[in-house]
Amino acid sequence: MKQSTPLPTPARDRTPVNDHRTVNDHRSDRRRSHAWPAATAVRVAHPSRPSGAPRAGRWQRRWIAALRGLCHGTWRHALPTQCALCGNVSHDVLCDACDETYWNEARLRCPRCALPLPRNVATHCSFCAQVRPAFDATVTLADYAPPLDQLVADLKFRSRIELGHDFARRLALASQDLLELPDALIAVPLSASRLSSRGYNQAWVIARALAQRLGVRADPRAVVRVRDTGQQALLGATARHANLAGAFALRKTVRDQHVGIVDDVMTSGTTLDSLARMLKDAGARRITNFVALRTPRA
Repeated sequence: MKQSTPLPTPARDRTPVNDHRTVNDHRSDRRRSHAWPAATAVRVAHPSRPSGAPRAGRWQRRWIAALRGLCHGTWRHALPTQCALCGNVSHDVLCDACDETYWNEARLRCPRCALPLPRNVATHCSFCAQVRPAFDATVTLADYAPPLDQLVADLKFRSRIELGHDFARRLALASQDLLELPDALIAVPLSASRLSSRGYNQAWVIARALAQRLGVRADPRAVVRVRDTGQQALLGATARHANLAGAFALRKTVRDQHVGIVDDVMTSGTTLDSLARMLKDAGARRITNFVALRTPRA
């Protein structure tokens, strides 16, 4: 009888078990083979701009910002949420009733510091006429008063980041009356200790979203706070200026630029004035403040 030929068996790995160096080499090769696609995906998803390639122009950045806002608005209307003030179901941060009641105020304001003006005054306020601040203009949305002050508290202390984006959207609409948009935006910086405890800078949240809507640059490290000044609200006007002396440092050039300073609340204007003076001393051509709410002077 004819004997059957045995089937060939596949060659087995003859690596000795006790040869730890060879086994480890095979394992590291397998790890590298698995890690290669992930690294490739990162390079494809985030391509770097070739050296010498032209940057996107201002109008191109504005079109991109408008498209991003359209996509965000579509997503927001598809998923309803709660109104930040009354708690009713809303497709936006505020419901239509609260938006119409609290945001659409018709008040004449000082073009330099945004203080409310009497009806018979059509120029600057008496404070700016006597002591002219270093900044040139201020854009604000409303007075820092109930119930809108709750929105700032929720942004600052309860991590309601969407409120900062809503402030930026409204500030972008209010900026349409400006004769000239800024070349760059900076946010009023926090001290290192306060930034570490809070985890984010609420002014930068507004500044970043506002820069995208206006199609301008924004840099979170252009100005840094090198000294913790504590609570400015507890000090008088003279003590506030002395407390802010040497508190900020400029890290980027601003010569011949129109710079916008972004903050959530403008109380006395001392902090914004100190920043504006530092920027003007560094060669800035014009300073415009963008603040969500303005405290009316008593």
